[in-house]
Amino acid sequence: MSHATLADVVRLLDRRYPPATAESWDRVGLVAGDPDQPVRRVLLAVDPVAAVADEAIAWGADLVVVHHPLLLRGVHSVAATTAKGALLHRLTRAGVALYTAHTNADAAVGGVADELARLLGLRDTRPLVPAPAEALDKHVVFVPAADAERLVDALAAAGAGALGEYRRCAWTATGEGTFTPTEDASPAIGRAGEAARVVEARVEMVAPRRLRAAVVAAMRAAHPYEEPAFDVLELARWDGPTGTGRVGHLAEPLTLHAFAERVAEVLPETVQGIRYAGPADATVRTVAVVGGSGDSLFDAVRACAADVYLTADLRHHPASELREQAEFAARGAAASPPYLVDAAHFASEWPWLAGAERDLRADLAAHGTTVETRVSTLRTDPWTGRVPGVPRSTGSEGHHP
Repeated sequence: MSHATLADVVRLLDRRYPPATAESWDRVGLVAGDPDQPVRRVLLAVDPVAAVADEAIAWGADLVVVHHPLLLRGVHSVAATTAKGALLHRLTRAGVALYTAHTNADAAVGGVADELARLLGLRDTRPLVPAPAEALDKHVVFVPAADAERLVDALAAAGAGALGEYRRCAWTATGEGTFTPTEDASPAIGRAGEAARVVEARVEMVAPRRLRAAVVAAMRAAHPYEEPAFDVLELARWDGPTGTGRVGHLAEPLTLHAFAERVAEVLPETVQGIRYAGPADATVRTVAVVGGSGDSLFDAVRACAADVYLTADLRHHPASELREQAEFAARGAAASPPYLVDAAHFASEWPWLAGAERDLRADLAAHGTTVETRVSTLRTDPWTGRVPGVPRSTGSEGHHP
C-alpha cells in the first residue's frame, strides 16, 4: 500500500463529516497544513491544546484530527505571542497539520452521538433533532434513444444521479415521440412542416436542488434537439439519517442510578464524575444522548418521550426548570421523566475518537493507502480537583445559602 497525502485524508474526512452539515457559526475542516504533504501518522484528540501538540510532535504525527475548533471566533493574528498562535507555529514548524470536525461530526452517522449511544448499548437509535435530507430535484428528459447514454453521462458529470455510494443512477424507458417543426426551426431530426416520429428514451435522474442550473445547462448542451422536452420536479423533503443527538432504548430497563453507573463505566474518568437529577430508583428505558453542551435541546427531549437525557454542561436554571416542568406536567407527581444525567463535556465526546480512528483506517485501506493512527488518552478536561461538600446546618443559626 502507498502512503496518503494530506489532501487524500482530508477528502475522506470531509466525506465522513461533510463541512456543509456543520452549524453556521462553526469553523471546521483543515486549519493548517500543506495538502501535498505525506501523512503517515494521525493523532486523534478532543481538544487542540498544548499537551496534545506535545504528544503529536513527540510521536512524530503528520496530522492531528481534533473535535473542538482552535480558531472558532474571528482572529486578526496568529502570531506566536498568543497561546493559539504559538500552538499553530509549533505544529507548523514540526510539519504537523491540524484538522477539525466539530458539529459536523456531532451529527454524522458514526459521529459523536452515534458512538456515545453505541457505548451505552442503545438500540433502534434515531436522531433527536433530525437534519432534513438535502433538497432534491428529479430531472425527466426525453431524448432520441441513441443519445440516451451520452445524455446520462453529461447529467452525471454535472452532479445528477448520485444516491449514497452509487453514481450515475438513472432510469430509462422508450416510447414514441412526435413533433412538427415550424418553418423557423432548425430540427436535428425531421423537416419543417412535416410531422416527425422518433423512438425516444425517457431518462430520469435525481440531483441536489442547488445544482439545478448546472444540470439543466449540461442537459441542454448534450441534447441533440434544438428545444429539448424536459421536466424538473421538486421532490418532497424528508428527515435524513443524521442530526443532533440520538434517541434509543436499552435492552433491559435500569434504575436511574444504575444507568448513571453505566455512563461512568464507559466514559473517561473526570473530576466532575457523573451527576443525575431524579429518584435513584426511577425506571429508565428510553434514552436521549447529546455529546457536549445540550441544555438548549430540552424541548426536543420532552417531545421524544425519553426517560432520561444524558449530556454535558447542564446549568442550574435550565436543569431546574426542566425538572419542575416534568413534575408539573405529571400533576404534582414526586418524580417524572425526563430525568437528567450530566457528564463532563470532554468525557461525553471522547468516545467518538475510537470510531473516527476505525473509520479513517477503513476508508484509507479501501483506497489502497495506509496510515498509523493513535487516539490520545490525555484527559484535556480543564478541571483538576474537587473538594466534597461539607454538611452544614440549614437552620437559622447556621450559615446557609
